[in-house]
Amino acid sequence: MHATVRRYEGVDTSRTNELTSKVNETLLPKLSNVPGFKGYYLLDAGNGVLSSVSLFQTSEQAEESANLVAKWISDENLNTAIPNPPKITSGEIVAHSDHLVAVA
Repeated sequence: MHATVRRYEGVDTSRTNELTSKVNETLLPKLSNVPGFKGYYLLDAGNGVLSSVSLFQTSEQAEESANLVAKWISDENLNTAIPNPPKITSGEIVAHSDHLVAVA
């Protein structure tokens, strides 16, 4: 399995709720249709920092998702809300646990 972590800095904090809604309403349905999709998580770290973690079966599928996300940002007119390109860490998952903790 392959994971990609994107760290977006300088995000317009007045638009965080809008971004979160659009991720849930329009981005996640698109990502879930990419072959090999295994999961997506968005984290609000505060102070204009959002990070995402996406999981795909192969690196090629993860790359396809990167192109999809870049197009989605443009199509949804979010370039001013997310003004900087993300810092990206991507690679093969070499250790994991399937134990999930319930979010309260």
